[in-house]
Amino acid sequence: MATIEIDGKPYTAEVGQMLIQVADANGVEIPRFCYHEKLSVSASCRMCLVEMEKAPKPVPACATPVMDGMKVWTRSPKALTAQKAVMEFLLINHPLDCPICDQGGECELQDISVGYGKDASRYGEEKRVVFDKNIGALIATEMTRCIHCTRCVRFGQEIAGIQELGALGRGEHTKISTYIGQTVDSELSGNMIDLCPVGALTAKPSRFNARAWELQQLDSIAPHDGIGSNIHVHLRRNEIIRVVPKQNEAINEIWLSDRDRFSYQGLTAEDRLTVPMIKKEGQWQPTDWETALQAAATGMKQIVEKYEPDQLGGLASATATLEELYLLQRVIRGLGSDCVDHRLHQIDFADQAHAPLFPYLGMPIAEIERCNTALIIGSHLRKEQPLLNHRLRKASMNGAKVMFINPIAYDFNDMRIAQQIITSPNDLITTLSGVAKALLVGKNNVIPQQLEDLLADTKVTEEQQTLAQSLETGDHRLILLGNLATSHPQFALIRALAVAIAKLSSAKLGYCAEAGNSAGAWLAGVLPHREAAGMPISTPGVNAYTMLNKGLKGYVLLGVEPELDSYDGAKALENLQKAEFVVSLTAYVTDTMKTYANVLLPISVFTETSGTYVNNAGTWQSFTAVVIPKNEVRPGWKVLRVLGNLLNVSGFDYDSSEQVRSEVCEKLGQKTTDNLNSWQVPNDLSARKIDGLQRITELPIYATDMIVRRASALQFTRDATSAKGVHVNSNVAAQIGATEANVVQVRQNAAKISLPLVIDERVPDGCVLIYAGQAENVALGSWHGWVELTA
Repeated sequence: MATIEIDGKPYTAEVGQMLIQVADANGVEIPRFCYHEKLSVSASCRMCLVEMEKAPKPVPACATPVMDGMKVWTRSPKALTAQKAVMEFLLINHPLDCPICDQGGECELQDISVGYGKDASRYGEEKRVVFDKNIGALIATEMTRCIHCTRCVRFGQEIAGIQELGALGRGEHTKISTYIGQTVDSELSGNMIDLCPVGALTAKPSRFNARAWELQQLDSIAPHDGIGSNIHVHLRRNEIIRVVPKQNEAINEIWLSDRDRFSYQGLTAEDRLTVPMIKKEGQWQPTDWETALQAAATGMKQIVEKYEPDQLGGLASATATLEELYLLQRVIRGLGSDCVDHRLHQIDFADQAHAPLFPYLGMPIAEIERCNTALIIGSHLRKEQPLLNHRLRKASMNGAKVMFINPIAYDFNDMRIAQQIITSPNDLITTLSGVAKALLVGKNNVIPQQLEDLLADTKVTEEQQTLAQSLETGDHRLILLGNLATSHPQFALIRALAVAIAKLSSAKLGYCAEAGNSAGAWLAGVLPHREAAGMPISTPGVNAYTMLNKGLKGYVLLGVEPELDSYDGAKALENLQKAEFVVSLTAYVTDTMKTYANVLLPISVFTETSGTYVNNAGTWQSFTAVVIPKNEVRPGWKVLRVLGNLLNVSGFDYDSSEQVRSEVCEKLGQKTTDNLNSWQVPNDLSARKIDGLQRITELPIYATDMIVRRASALQFTRDATSAKGVHVNSNVAAQIGATEANVVQVRQNAAKISLPLVIDERVPDGCVLIYAGQAENVALGSWHGWVELTA
């Protein structure tokens, strides 16, 4: 520790800390533009110049490490003269367009110039002008305003891991720009808007919509991935203008993914359902809430009375709140059915009775960056969980060995990857068996003898041996199962082998939850084999895949479009249309939805209701509504409460969502989860075999749920536009005699559609990549299987 003096007052600091950090920690104000606590020091703006004893000239506080006995003055005549001179220099080429600048009212340059600038400019020459470029659908540019702080450049290099912006030219002619003709496509790109201290980079979707001083700021939680990012929602007159991150170092730090930042556009999509609707004699008509709820209750009762109770099923989105999910399963179970589920992307439920209490990450989110060794199985982590990927990238930059086993050779944004094994879905079981067998050498009684016997004949390849050796290094080890593993037709086997690998390597096992409240859906009991708080059911109901593939007589849908959200959209649509009665609690209405639903009940989205999300690490985060729902839209938990009363289900006398949450908490008590003790030893390790081209299916980052699919700006990004067509490598394309300019015929099962061919060298031989969540691909059916291509 060192004792230093700032403006005549003594302070204690760590030796080597930068002076500006000590000043910030003790409330001493030093102006700055280029310095940011999360970025490296560039000392390029010189605004933080201060006077230091025995120094011949002012020094930059951001790049000056403290030493014992140091004396510094931040407000001395010498320091102020230097700061004002830098301010004048920065304003030489800056345009005087504050009245029309979207950053006006929250601009760091504007604020600091009030304290350190002059009332009139002495500069009378021509000012530099920089022509703007279109760098994508999310960020608007006015680069004449740029002061070359390089925050955006350093963000790309150090945080996003993609150097999309850089400095071209020298001196006065320096320009911040993309590479020739390129756009900014990082899934974290919106953070550059927050970092920019001037109006050079602003949010394109909200540009010129409101002034900063007109906005009201309220807090909420983002629902689109398992992180549960904390957000500030900025609104004016009950209209959401934009979303920005709220700092929470334990969860999202100060960052926000573009999906969470710009998805608010979907909240006001043209197809928002704002009044209840019922179908009478094949015709849709608006109605009042009393009539609609009575029709829903009557239809559900008739299904239960006419058939068995298990002919009524409930399907929910994991973006719904804990309270909505809990009440949904209570309504379905109140009618005698246990057919309720949220796992629409899953097909293999063989070991569900042995699954953990909820899909737990295995450690707190912040701990990810302190891992020494990590193995990720079946996950495009960068797109599934952008901020989790950021934490893992930080670990790799600190020397951690990060390894992947995936069906696609994904680009992990400059992450230092120790090893990546690319294997087809068919061979994933074989690959994991090889890794487990390599770890088994010299270890006894770590895993059950039955599994050891199953691994006895497994052959270990050199790359599997290398990966196993890497897994046994470091003190903090982690194995993560991603969404591609969860949706695999042999997920139970994958889980068993992952647990075995974790036990043999002394690693923790974690799951990457698909949505913002996947953990909450498990805890709320939206499962056919468990009630709330993980209470097992003696005779489980049927799972989501069976409900949609074999068909039921009646369905209750909560926030889902099964044709786009389920493992086999074609079969789901077919059986929904065959059902006698379908009630959908939904924020949106589509023509497809009208073909199978009988009652449509307009419910609130997350910004219009109170509720709770439980993130991937098991953190409960409650929030309140930030806007008032329009027209006849009502919070989902209130709709389900009234529905429960109409169906005479006992205990539906809740007055607030907090009461529902408290009931779940009371049931849960002090229960905890243990991923390594929650699994089932398999009977065999036979891999599923498919002859011909194997389909690999990935859910695109901007098609994950109803809201994101309707966020218009996100749908113009490269991530959205590239998730079209059928992707194969050049070898497969040559085999069928096609080029990237061709439209090919794609046949899967009995379905046949035409899709553009995309040459994608990430895809292994013998495989095709077809994205899910796309209306044009629904007819193909299941996410895995044999596919035939013809030119």
